[in-house]
Amino acid sequence: MIIHNLPEDLTMGHCVPCEGGMMPIDTNSAQVLIKNIPEWNLDTNSLSIHREYKFPDFKTALDFVNKIGELAESEGHHPDIELSWGRVYIKLSTHAIGGLSGNDFILAAKIDMLS
Repeated sequence: MIIHNLPEDLTMGHCVPCEGGMMPIDTNSAQVLIKNIPEWNLDTNSLSIHREYKFPDFKTALDFVNKIGELAESEGHHPDIELSWGRVYIKLSTHAIGGLSGNDFILAAKIDMLS
């Protein structure tokens, strides 16, 4: 099923510039898309998706954050990242539209490939 012109394999997609003026993904579509990234959670209150990753120590978690940073720069879409000892928390939403876009789901899938 194709939703919002996103490929079934989200890792095959690429983030596209979003400067606003488009509608966020509706809750029903988001509930379908989240199934493609099963470790992620949909927050319908904050209109975002999020996931926590666990690591054995701070350095490994920091290395993961740095990889996410490189990916985010290459995709032109940037998550909110919280780093602590052995833990990385990622939250994605598209601030320009006040909700979720396809970019959020694409980047989430690609972040999962890094872990």
